[in-house]
Amino acid sequence: MAVYAHDKVVPDKQSDAAKKTQVAEMFNSIAGRYDFLNRFLSGGIDIIWRKKAINELKAIRPKIMLDVATGTGDFAVAANKILHPDKIIGIDISEGMLDIGRKKIQKLHLDNKIELLAGDSETINFSNSSFDAITVAFGVRNFEDLEKGLKEMQRVLKPGGKISILECTMPKNVLVKSFYNFYMFSMVPAFGKIFARNKKAYLYLNNSVQAFPDREFFLEIMKRAGFTQTYYKPLSLGICCIYCGSK
Repeated sequence: MAVYAHDKVVPDKQSDAAKKTQVAEMFNSIAGRYDFLNRFLSGGIDIIWRKKAINELKAIRPKIMLDVATGTGDFAVAANKILHPDKIIGIDISEGMLDIGRKKIQKLHLDNKIELLAGDSETINFSNSSFDAITVAFGVRNFEDLEKGLKEMQRVLKPGGKISILECTMPKNVLVKSFYNFYMFSMVPAFGKIFARNKKAYLYLNNSVQAFPDREFFLEIMKRAGFTQTYYKPLSLGICCIYCGSK
């Protein structure tokens, strides 16, 4: 499989640990402040992005869903509210994030609808054609092997199923891009250091966005992984995109 620039972007360049291990440790360390910082750093607009990405799945009326890199379960909770599936399984490599997500789901009395499990996007522990729909919010950048992760998701998706991926992207407009770069490189790591006591995690956020194969390039990788009817929709002046594909 091809290796992409983003596959080699890691939270700690001084560490010899694999990207997957570093990412899990990074999210474990910021789990307690993750939801707060998501709202704070995006000005709450990430909630709207999630709704838009989930709305792309309405037409297929999924009954069984998989939320990859589920984190604290925000995407799964939103998908349940909008789509009303019978079951959502969320998987993530960070036990710290999953612990917070499980408490959130229990508090919302959604235990019978949403189940969060430890799981790796590159070796998904489910049979072929298990899910009607798959969602991923801000997770594909963290894959150690992007193409392998996409192929795994395509494998467990049912024929006729659809995937909706939400991911940060680089804006095309020069002025927007300048401000975005300043915010992501200077402000975000500073806030990360203050609120999460982890500047490296938020420097990694910027570096991984910069290296990610966005828009048409990412659609090409999705096609190589077996997805059809691929398309993307830019959001908020191009700082985020929804990517969709079918099987």
